[in-house]
Amino acid sequence: MIASMTGFASGKGSFGPHSWSWELRSVNGKGQDLRIRVPDWITGLEARLRKDVGAATARGNITVGLRLTREDAAASLSLNEAQLASVLSAMHQIEEQAMAEGLSLAPSTAADIVGQRGVMDTSMTEDDPAPLLKALQEDFAPVLKAYLAMRNSEGAALEAVISEQLTLIETLTAQAKDAALARKAESEAAFRDNVARVLENADVDEARIAQELAMLAVKADITEELDRLHAHVAAARELLAAGGPVGRKLDFLSQEFNREANTLCSKSQNSALTRIGLDLKATIDQMREQIQNVE
Repeated sequence: MIASMTGFASGKGSFGPHSWSWELRSVNGKGQDLRIRVPDWITGLEARLRKDVGAATARGNITVGLRLTREDAAASLSLNEAQLASVLSAMHQIEEQAMAEGLSLAPSTAADIVGQRGVMDTSMTEDDPAPLLKALQEDFAPVLKAYLAMRNSEGAALEAVISEQLTLIETLTAQAKDAALARKAESEAAFRDNVARVLENADVDEARIAQELAMLAVKADITEELDRLHAHVAAARELLAAGGPVGRKLDFLSQEFNREANTLCSKSQNSALTRIGLDLKATIDQMREQIQNVE
């Protein structure tokens, strides 16, 4: 089975005072580009995520995001006695100077004093990061599994669409062969009429005419292009059946498809064959758009 490079998954979890949310998403890319956004203080988490996601995917612009929060209840308050003494001393001096100037100050409350900078220390209880790291790793596993399942589901849909387009290319190739045979009979009749007119009005070397006609026939022959189109269809189906990261090979093959269709159009010299060639080009372009998303 082939996989798409487009995928998304999310999840939530908690451990002790910590809670978090995961977001894993990707879009198509030429190679594998991993962007891991996690808190720096959880040592080893980024390396582990990079290893797990990197081993499970081959291509795509992939972003892993972790939002980690901690409950405020885990915080503890303590009185900074030295700072309190400094604040009280300063307040006493201010009151004395105010009284000397004949000013009356409103009485200070405990809330006023506690609100002064540095009187109360707020500290977070330090945790051992190892249990949190383990919990995060275990919680990420189902997120990664859901993400890969979505890529595989999208890949199955891509495979169905590409297979239909290959069938259409095969049908159009067969129609081009029929149109080429019909064109051959028309072209030979037109050549004979033109040669007869030339021979009636001029002394022309018949051997040279035969040589020129042969060259024109070779230039207009599309047998090789049709054979290569059939071969490309077979190769593309083999790649789809093989599965895995075959997107690069399919993309290269789609370029070969397009080259043969362009050559067919340039050699057509026939409105019916030109229409088939343009339909081929349109179908190949649509197929290549789908292939751009294949891993």
